[in-house]
Amino acid sequence: MAGDDAHLPGIAPERLNAERLRDRFAAGGVFVPEMPGDGRRFDLAREPSPAAVLVPIVQRPEGLSVLLTRRTDHLRDHAGQISFPGGRSEPDDSDAADTALREAEEEVGLGRRHVEVVGELPAYTTVTSYVVTPVVGLVTPPFDLELDSFEVAEAFEVPLAFLMTPAHHRRHVFTFEGGKRQFFSMTWHGHGADGQPREYFIWGATAAMLRNLYRFLSD
Repeated sequence: MAGDDAHLPGIAPERLNAERLRDRFAAGGVFVPEMPGDGRRFDLAREPSPAAVLVPIVQRPEGLSVLLTRRTDHLRDHAGQISFPGGRSEPDDSDAADTALREAEEEVGLGRRHVEVVGELPAYTTVTSYVVTPVVGLVTPPFDLELDSFEVAEAFEVPLAFLMTPAHHRRHVFTFEGGKRQFFSMTWHGHGADGQPREYFIWGATAAMLRNLYRFLSD
């Protein structure tokens, strides 16, 4: 680990509300993401594929939280990792938001009627040649989730204020193919579906998109 970013200010809790999020995305403006992607793609001959994820921000009485999933351990790609609901765009999807909402319905059973799309962050390119658009949506409870047991081991929520505090952002540097790469991680201690304490290690593309959200909301 190369360190954390405790020297950067967290976003004040009073700024982390639904109205502020709507206003910030409505304001638009030029935003250059700190983390545009994982780095050099593994297979440069492969044509990049469009994809989208839903960044579901749940409006709880105690404050906003982010709904995340833990992938099942048997999957070929990203087994056991923490992620947003999402996936590859299909020909019938009208846009990135349509992809993200469809995938959220398929993966965790989150109905579209509960989600208000407020905007999108810049696309994030993965080493596996996916160009992923993070679609940010405000989620209104109550809602019931129905997980796709093949892909999703569990769904859980993390307070947005925790994720928007850079002191919780860990920087990691490693050497790959002769060059240095960096990724972020955020560790959340919560409770699993069984009610037992559990450590959730959020890293890779998911952590990078959350870092970009922090930068976007800090402007």
